[in-house]
Amino acid sequence: MTVKVTDSTLASEVQQGITLVDFWAPWCGPCKMLGPVLEELEEEFSPEIKIAKLNIDENNEVAGQLGIMSIPTMVLYKDGQPVEKIVGYQPKEALHEYLAEKLTSN
Repeated sequence: MTVKVTDSTLASEVQQGITLVDFWAPWCGPCKMLGPVLEELEEEFSPEIKIAKLNIDENNEVAGQLGIMSIPTMVLYKDGQPVEKIVGYQPKEALHEYLAEKLTSN
């Protein structure tokens, strides 16, 4: 199950290993499509990769700091540091390939 994070809990949740954080909002159609995809990927990649979700309507501080201008945007964190952004909806196959690559290059 994906972890729900807030501006105040994000730093502690991404501190170790690889975490993919989905910046989303309830009114965003592509975000709704991405949700089930991320749930499936969480099951496939856990515990090597954690997947977290941050609702930007309720928590916009970190999104502002990272310069996130559109959603969905996913940010890949390695050991507490944001390293890459993926903007827009991505199909499961593309995200699966992306995450598998990140595991082998870790």
